[in-house]
Amino acid sequence: MATRSELREKIMIILYQYNLMKENNLECNIEDIMKDNLEVVPDFVKDMVYGVITYQSELDGLANSKMKDWDISRIDKTGASILRLALYELKYTDTPAVVVINEAIELAKKYSDVAVRKMINAVLDKVVKEENV
Repeated sequence: MATRSELREKIMIILYQYNLMKENNLECNIEDIMKDNLEVVPDFVKDMVYGVITYQSELDGLANSKMKDWDISRIDKTGASILRLALYELKYTDTPAVVVINEAIELAKKYSDVAVRKMINAVLDKVVKEENV
């Protein structure tokens, strides 16, 4: 069984693929994307993926409200997926904030450049301090 860290990486990849397909007006079925990435799709993955997709515009608004002279649409798609996942997990799950931020930064180290990693860290930090999550 995969660890939560490994599952978060899969979730980020699923969200990335979903958003890329939607942006290019391609037909996309989120269930198919999940099955393409995981033989067995755990409830944790389903809950997180559906949660992020359901609340994406709210999560984007929250992210944008914490960025100065930036916008989530300007971040690379991988970084945006990491940020949305972390924001969803902060707001809608019981995962401790320190775990959420650490996991997001580890994913950003692997998939994003330093500027995006710093942006993700700064946004998550502000959300934790200002939103009582």
